[in-house]
Amino acid sequence: MAEYCAASAQLRELAPKLRAGDRVLLSGTVYTARDAAHKRITELMNKGEALPFELDGACIYYAGPTPTPPGLAIGSCGPTTSSRMDTYAPAFLDKGLAAMVGKGPRSKEVVDAVIRNKAVYLCAVGGAGALAAKCITSCEVIAFEDLGCESVKRLNFNDFPLIVAIDCEGGNIVN
Repeated sequence: MAEYCAASAQLRELAPKLRAGDRVLLSGTVYTARDAAHKRITELMNKGEALPFELDGACIYYAGPTPTPPGLAIGSCGPTTSSRMDTYAPAFLDKGLAAMVGKGPRSKEVVDAVIRNKAVYLCAVGGAGALAAKCITSCEVIAFEDLGCESVKRLNFNDFPLIVAIDCEGGNIVN
């Protein structure tokens, strides 16, 4: 088991070195998107319309932060169950998504897409949303504001602790 400090923009290049069980302190830009946002992004992709952010090289965090308390960048921001995005994830990965952050197991189709696209699935600690929020230095809603906590947000992570759950060679600690 290895430990890495990684910038989100470097996940595509780092993915071949990562192995299931490795620990990663992630810093940089990460986007939130849950099932309702995934559905809308998929509709935009199917229509050939502009997406709220560039999928190629991006990292998506499956989270729906709570309202931001005064003086903080974000409210509690723990991971949601990743399998809820399994219908959408292979297409996102095929469009260049470099990494996903969530919790729990993934379908065979997602695992195959992670391997095919040399991507990575990272797990965050469930039930520790308030602690996770301490690693987020900024939060900006960038799309689908009407979805409330499920809107797409641009977050800036600073040493967000994660574990490689599925690596691009098929190593898997969650299935």
